[in-house]
Amino acid sequence: MTFTYTIAVVGQLSVGIGLAMLLPMAVSLIHDEAAWRAFLLSALVAVALGLGLYWIFRPAQKPILNHRAGVAIVALGWLAAGLLGGLPLLLSGDFTSFTDAAFESISGFTTTGASVLTSVEDAGKGVLFWRALTHWLGGMGFIVLSIAILPFLGVGGMQLYKAEAPSPTPDRLAPRIRDTASALWKVYLILTALEVVLLLAGGMDWFDSVCHAMATMATGGFSTKNASMGGFDSAYLQWVVTVFMVLAGVNFTLHFMLFRGKPRAYPRDEEWRFYMIVYGLVTLGVGMGLWIAAGAGFEEGLRAAAFQVATVLTTTGFATTDYSLWPAFCLALIIPLMFVGGSAGSTGGGPKCMRVWVIFKQTYSELLRLVHPRVVAPVKLSGRSVEPEVLASVWGFLGLYLATFILVGVALSAMGLGITDSFSASIACLGNIGPGLGSVGPAGNYAHLPALGKWVLSVAMIVGRLEIYTVLVLLLPEFWRN
Repeated sequence: MTFTYTIAVVGQLSVGIGLAMLLPMAVSLIHDEAAWRAFLLSALVAVALGLGLYWIFRPAQKPILNHRAGVAIVALGWLAAGLLGGLPLLLSGDFTSFTDAAFESISGFTTTGASVLTSVEDAGKGVLFWRALTHWLGGMGFIVLSIAILPFLGVGGMQLYKAEAPSPTPDRLAPRIRDTASALWKVYLILTALEVVLLLAGGMDWFDSVCHAMATMATGGFSTKNASMGGFDSAYLQWVVTVFMVLAGVNFTLHFMLFRGKPRAYPRDEEWRFYMIVYGLVTLGVGMGLWIAAGAGFEEGLRAAAFQVATVLTTTGFATTDYSLWPAFCLALIIPLMFVGGSAGSTGGGPKCMRVWVIFKQTYSELLRLVHPRVVAPVKLSGRSVEPEVLASVWGFLGLYLATFILVGVALSAMGLGITDSFSASIACLGNIGPGLGSVGPAGNYAHLPALGKWVLSVAMIVGRLEIYTVLVLLLPEFWRN
């Protein structure tokens, strides 16, 4: 494997992260905050470190990236981004330890939305903007962004694209992977801008609108208010965010087809139909639970259900209320969604609807064979047969996902956390959801966790964001052998 070139590319990505810090520095300057120095110093450190790594490890001739090199670049690049992104948070003074700062940064880049801030509204504007920006960069993937705008990643770009967006069948919208990445980011930018305009129309100021639009489209969940979206007390704003959370959980290839004048791509896509049916049925069920058991009004109950189901299914992490206090029937419908997630090709986390639907279809096929042993019942998705290798990969992913969930939950419980806190924090971070239940629920945060627990969950967030294989494969001795 071209190890030296791998480190050189990670160095270049570090330079990009450093340059991104200039945006929150400008926000701090506009609001006359001393934190601009923290962002400037951190940017200089990231750029100097990145240039140093590139200068030391750059190869004499640019090699062609193979799959292993692509995996290593993505995994190490995300780790570097998370650690470097925590530096300005620590230097700003809003975080008391590097553990907390790194946790917040990794949570931002992986679009998890799990926070250690006990009072969000006391943090500086620059810090709040940086939290939202890490969401936005990590949502579509900052390496995919690099492929789109930086020619040095053009060679072997497909290996990086597959490693950062390792869905069962990553879509390619154009012959050149650079054009595919560019198209996805253009759609992402347009939808973000549209949400900003609609939030402004509902009375949000520019700062809150931009931060919440970036967090929504990235399915991140960092808010500028202690009460998250509940802090705005506006039905209009909550409906707008609900709609864009649902859009963010859809495969962005379908949004691209809409902009190309092909709206029928949505209903023709089997995963989209499954995603919308699950969302609609669970929203209706939760709404009925709130109407009957909690005595909520029709619109209020429907809005609360639609918002909370969207935020869990798409793994966004916003909240309008503490849903852990809802009737048990409502929680029984919401909790399983933590093991579903958004669509493949979306910014949502979790196992993804495509994998869950494929498992359902293969289970039905196996049951059918028990009734008719000679029947030929291939698993198909949107009219196309799913290859046996893909089916094996889906089941392997599910096994690793559940094993990781259990391992992290057991590790947290060994540190003294209760069973509810341990396992809800595990799935909330592994699935990039953010809030869990109990003390890490919508009304709580992760500040009280021990330092080791925060690092365990930080690793879980990266593992979940890169969908297990990209990170765990680095642990195999065979990966590092020629």
